[in-house]
Amino acid sequence: MMFLDSIATASPAHAYTQLECYEALSATEAFAGLRPRSQALLSKVLGSDASGIATRNLCLKEIGPVVGHGPQRLNESFEREAPVLASAALSKALGKAGLQASDLDALFLCTCTGYLCPGVTSHVAESLGLRENVYLQDLVGLGCGAAIPMLRSAAGFLAAHPGSKVATVAVEICSAAFFADDDPGVLISLCLFGDGAAAVVWSDEGADHKWQAGHFTTVHRPEEREKIRFINSDGKLKNQLHKAVPGLAAKAVAGLYAQRRGEPDRVLAHSGGRDVIDALEAVLPHSLHETRAVLRDHGNMSSPSVLFALEKALASANGDQRWWLTAFGAGFAAHACEMWRG
Repeated sequence: MMFLDSIATASPAHAYTQLECYEALSATEAFAGLRPRSQALLSKVLGSDASGIATRNLCLKEIGPVVGHGPQRLNESFEREAPVLASAALSKALGKAGLQASDLDALFLCTCTGYLCPGVTSHVAESLGLRENVYLQDLVGLGCGAAIPMLRSAAGFLAAHPGSKVATVAVEICSAAFFADDDPGVLISLCLFGDGAAAVVWSDEGADHKWQAGHFTTVHRPEEREKIRFINSDGKLKNQLHKAVPGLAAKAVAGLYAQRRGEPDRVLAHSGGRDVIDALEAVLPHSLHETRAVLRDHGNMSSPSVLFALEKALASANGDQRWWLTAFGAGFAAHACEMWRG
């Protein structure tokens, strides 16, 4: 059994409206070098409310210069910012749970926007002062859907080590994969993604008022892999996106929803984008209020997004007894789990 003790999120200090992003990017040499059709796409998505996004938090003091950064500088941005943001979220979650960092027995962390060896967990352990014998596990390569497989790994650790305290952290520095060229997937990524981190502390100590997580399900469709994935482009992470992604997500999520054990009071989903949310709502008997709010306030943060939605739901849970969570992305893969109390 895995019970939620606390949850907390962290966002970079720098917040930008979509219009501010457009004004900054349109003044760059990179923008001037784009084809007119590409410039029009940026104007449409960033210059209006078409994206469903009001603001994004980014680890950037200025927006414009990032599209001129080479791979080395982008990689350094991830290495610098990911441990800081992950540590901030976990520190807040530990405080809410009334725990010290030394109380943790395991730390699971997922990310896809950069690579460190040893992983980000090593840096977080040093920053917060985790014990030298704490179990550290970095999950990489799972894309936007990574948070739920990470929770599944944490559930396995708790089952094997009763009485443990386990933390899960999803952190993405999406701005470390920002650049501009005429590829629509690159441009859409530049318009939609934000930086963020979410941390959850878990234990096997239950009570009637505590939320429990379980009944994990997943589906992989590798034949669709090329429609949504990161590829290496001259040393940069390039987000490869196909227009079929909203439909793929809806079909996969509908299949997972059919496997649920109970009827949920709410559905919480990864905020992949306005078109993705529209497609999900077309196949689910629920409105994705928290998911839309996360997209509006933060953009698509990749793996932390569904946990941001969970934090919002917890703030207004009232008499809810069961929720269904889903996240999806590179692979093509989709994942789900249920949370319940009482």
